[in-house]
Amino acid sequence: MGPVSEDHACAWRDEAEALRDQVATLQAQLEKLSRHVFGRRSEKVTPISEELRKRKPRTREETAEERRAKREQRKELPTETIVHKVPAEQRRCPKCGGEKFKPLGEGKQTVMYEYVPARLVRQVHVQETLACTCGECIITAPGEPKAIEQGQYGPGFIAHVAVAKCADSIPFYRQAKAFQRAGVPVARTTIGDLFHACARAAMPLSKRLLELIVQDELVRADETTMRVLDGAKKGETRRAWLWTFRTDKLIAYKFSASRSGEVPSEVLGESQGYLQVDAYTGYNAVTAPTRRVRVGCWSHARRKFYDALSTAPAAAEFIELVIGLYVVEDEAKAQGILGTAAHLALRKARSAPLIEQIEKWLQAQQPKHLPKSPLGEAIRYAKNQWESLTRFLDDPRIKLDNNGSEQALRVAALGRKNYLFVGNDEAGENIAGLYSLVATCEANDVNPEAYLADVLTRLATHPNSDLDELLPHKWKPLVPDSC
Repeated sequence: MGPVSEDHACAWRDEAEALRDQVATLQAQLEKLSRHVFGRRSEKVTPISEELRKRKPRTREETAEERRAKREQRKELPTETIVHKVPAEQRRCPKCGGEKFKPLGEGKQTVMYEYVPARLVRQVHVQETLACTCGECIITAPGEPKAIEQGQYGPGFIAHVAVAKCADSIPFYRQAKAFQRAGVPVARTTIGDLFHACARAAMPLSKRLLELIVQDELVRADETTMRVLDGAKKGETRRAWLWTFRTDKLIAYKFSASRSGEVPSEVLGESQGYLQVDAYTGYNAVTAPTRRVRVGCWSHARRKFYDALSTAPAAAEFIELVIGLYVVEDEAKAQGILGTAAHLALRKARSAPLIEQIEKWLQAQQPKHLPKSPLGEAIRYAKNQWESLTRFLDDPRIKLDNNGSEQALRVAALGRKNYLFVGNDEAGENIAGLYSLVATCEANDVNPEAYLADVLTRLATHPNSDLDELLPHKWKPLVPDSC
């Protein structure tokens, strides 16, 4: 019997193809799960920055002195100069026996970084009280402004608690242990109370931050899970969600009990512009024709092809073409033209031909792979998102991916591992508000501890009409009046 022709159809062949499809899918799922369980999550996909670094020509390596100078430029540290005098017994010349020496230059200098442990201080504030000699009047000096009324903890202490939780994901019980080592036996419940009091006091700022983000023409968003203690079931938790909405310099978080599309609708309202997100359908309501234009994420698309590599080596061709798009962006950054007309011209000249190649590759490869195979699903994802993926060719302000939003949620992912859950929905809203202020501080190179310690004492008396002055990206520390 001769070979079966390609157009021959029978039940056995259909069943064999279906089994092959299932085997390929299971193999891809197994390898993905193995990477998740046995490898670091960062090893799932080689970062684009690493791919770009490999493609750049090797340059002269920095000297140790140049690296040290760069480190010192990143952040100015208080500098202490310690002079080491030559001991008296060594002040004798071995040649002539003389004891008269004169300074030679500024001396040999060595830079050393030393850690000085944090210092907690118990302050006793005494308010001067004066009585008039007439016996009819008593005046008392104003006391130290308090971040929380009737509290015995200063704004710096409260700010440290908030930043340790929101920036470093340190649970309250670990903070309590650290304070005890420093000589302050504060209970973790007290630390929790201070944290939530801080969040409530700063809530006007975090809400205003979200309003400003919504007014921006280009918004990026993402969401992740958060566990909340379930009051109805003792000792159990339920799943909630933490959303992030951001621009380049402003980052805000929103807590919700569900992943419903009502959350993006509530936050973004009828605002217009661009919204860069993944393919999640919860954003469909706010990307309707009369509202925001949806922008896709090339990083998400690339990730799906990366997961298909083990069963379909052809996926490497797609990945290589996508890296070409990032090479163009890297060159625009090196030229200092990001977001300009020159950047758009560079995209038209260099990125547009790559997009055409990618589209042709998808068209040619789709018939060769089963629809439910890993590569088949990756191709379908890219084609379904094609219009949103190619919108960056029309506006130079649009980024290739939504990685900035994912990075903003990493602190929440670390929090899930360290403090596991929040106590209730109100606690979720509180941590979302402080996450917003701390993350925006870091995005604008502002020390979040110094920022919170300052604004917590100013909010109560600051005019509401000038609230924007206290937002992280506009904040200026209050300079005390000189005597």
